[in-house]
Amino acid sequence: MIRGAVQGVGFRPFIYRTATRLGVTGHVENTGEGVVVEAEGAPSLLEAFAQALANDAPVQAHVRSVVREVLQPLGSRNFVIRDSVAGRARSAVVLPDIAACDACLAEIFDPANRRHLYPFTNCTDCGPRYSILRDLPYDRARTTMAAFPMCADCAREYADPGDRRFHAEPTACPVCGPQMALWDRDGRVIAADGDAIEEAAGLLRGGGIVAIKGIGGFHLFVDARNGEAVKVLRARKRRPAKPFALMVPSLDDARQLCDVSVDEEALLASSAAPIVLTRRLSGAEVAEEVAPDQRVLGLMLPYAPLHHMLMRSLGFPVVATSGNVSDEPIVTDEHDALQRLHAIADAFLVHDRAIARPAEDSVMRVILGASQAIRRGRGLAPLSLTLDPGVVGECPSVLALGGHLKAAATLLRGTEAIVGAHAGDLGTLDAERRFAATLEDLETLHGMRADIVACDLHPDYATTRIAESLRRPIIRVQHHLAHVASAMAEHALGGPLLGVGWDGTGYGADGAIWGGEFLRVERGEWSRVAHLRPFRLPGSEVAAREPRRAALGMLHEALGAHAVERSDLTPVSAFSAAERVVLGRMLERGVQSPWTTSAGRLFDAFAALLGLVLVASHEGEAAMRLEALAAESEVEGAATMSYPFDIVAPREGPLVIDWVPMLRAVLRDRAAGVARAEIAMRIHVSFAAMIAAVAARLGLGMAVLSGGCFQSRLLTELAAARIEAEGLTVFLARAVPPNDGGLSLGQALWARWTASKEKS
Repeated sequence: MIRGAVQGVGFRPFIYRTATRLGVTGHVENTGEGVVVEAEGAPSLLEAFAQALANDAPVQAHVRSVVREVLQPLGSRNFVIRDSVAGRARSAVVLPDIAACDACLAEIFDPANRRHLYPFTNCTDCGPRYSILRDLPYDRARTTMAAFPMCADCAREYADPGDRRFHAEPTACPVCGPQMALWDRDGRVIAADGDAIEEAAGLLRGGGIVAIKGIGGFHLFVDARNGEAVKVLRARKRRPAKPFALMVPSLDDARQLCDVSVDEEALLASSAAPIVLTRRLSGAEVAEEVAPDQRVLGLMLPYAPLHHMLMRSLGFPVVATSGNVSDEPIVTDEHDALQRLHAIADAFLVHDRAIARPAEDSVMRVILGASQAIRRGRGLAPLSLTLDPGVVGECPSVLALGGHLKAAATLLRGTEAIVGAHAGDLGTLDAERRFAATLEDLETLHGMRADIVACDLHPDYATTRIAESLRRPIIRVQHHLAHVASAMAEHALGGPLLGVGWDGTGYGADGAIWGGEFLRVERGEWSRVAHLRPFRLPGSEVAAREPRRAALGMLHEALGAHAVERSDLTPVSAFSAAERVVLGRMLERGVQSPWTTSAGRLFDAFAALLGLVLVASHEGEAAMRLEALAAESEVEGAATMSYPFDIVAPREGPLVIDWVPMLRAVLRDRAAGVARAEIAMRIHVSFAAMIAAVAARLGLGMAVLSGGCFQSRLLTELAAARIEAEGLTVFLARAVPPNDGGLSLGQALWARWTASKEKS
């Protein structure tokens, strides 16, 4: 039995060809657990066969384990690929979708090839996998390609051991495979097949918005050079300022827009083909409306044949954003798209291959010398991580649900953690229902029912309600602890270590709003050893959308009641006199103004104080603008100059990092006319210095940085450098995101530890 990523990667054809070359007889078959091989031959041949399987496997394959057993020979005369065996046991790895390979692209653009300009060309090395899979084991009959019987030519290739489409399950051609069409807003056919792509390209050149059905769902495309067209898309999609991702025709085109490093190029050109966050070049031919006031662009290369054909025709960058209205799930069905995207798109480029599982584009970046996932979706999900048995233990099995935003589930069985695809925010009933169905599918696909369920402490999260509906034992894991435990699982860390969990908000163990936390963590044990000085948030959750409110709370904490009278300060003057009176009373009396230690809200508050964002249009907007402004600092040495702060040690309880001295210094600099960019840089340096100071004081030797605030490249790099200068080793989330998309892995690990401890 061979387990791992061995289905959908040409593994059986590889085994067949290897056995035939060596003269080994027997058979190979897919099962729900992996690939079973029975081989007969002389001992020397069988050993050569085993060595070839270990050393020469297909590029996309990943062998996790091989169980060898000596059997009685059956006297087989040849080697065959048997029909797959379905069963209740499921341990096979589900492979993500794979970007089109060079060999298939060469065929697509070869006029003499029978697949010339066919947008569903694929082979054993590339094409859809996860998005078309209905069940395991991975065979055509269990995918959405079952609706397209192979023609004689495709069937011949599929059965030919010498062909690279030998047992390529999604294989198809213009005669027997899926077809494309361009529809107008009413579903009427404008063009079909190859003409559909050219007509769509014409609409994009003219400034139109086209909804395009891809691998894991719909995108909305528009010319990225056309500022007016991008404005129209923003208005229709109800997405005022959040940056759009771009698709560019080639790596050369990417280099014309951004300062693309060697590592970033490798990510762009990888089989996952994610969106990669890169530094924008000045003068790049992209409309400012694509990423307002940002120095970073999210770029991706074409990954489906359809995209390659379209981008070759266009020759310029396009916005390629998720096909949905903001805060709604991505659309996957063409008829649903007509309803939900009718008011956004001018036309619909569709096809008739069903999408079994939605998958948003993955987002990655390179930071501190290595890649880091920001969102795990198409091309990366599902992720199967083998955890260190000495750290994670073996049982019980856990289904962890993650958080309310950027939801993604994890199924922990034995030492394998299966991290599901990004499911988005659960702010609507439709999104909540879809996520509940995703959880059921995750367990069904892997043939198991987890022993326990893990979720966040927050009583009002959709994931908490879903966890309670599953009627199984529940272990609730504190939000920031889950952030830290996620990186611990990935890096096989048992502690003790310092976990720095910084984000916007998380439900604290005391019921308060946490967000600037320092935790001492050791396997199954944790304590809160420090936190940022609390301040009140007038309007509670409203303050998360209005940085001016966070600023008012910060100023009130530092300056007292008269802070609401400081109309010389931008966030205060953003309110009317009557509003300031009401907000002042709320802060004084604590009415709808909960205490928070949130680092994310402090970043928001400083952004408002500098006049950057008073009312946010999307999560993280204020912090992103503050970081972008800091990058403009031209003052020599600003990156090493921290504002003052204090570390207060109460008689009882955790240390308190007092940011009030920093705020007073910022106000002095503002009054003195110091450049905003220099102030923004020094704010980041100061927060990094706070982290390093606590790390040095506790002296635990290792530090984990996790939580949404560490999506800031500047904060992360500054903090890591200062912590390492203190002699500590720094760990970041890598395979899973540092934001809430990585929560479920940490919940799963902590739930396992908790359950094991309770059992013992």
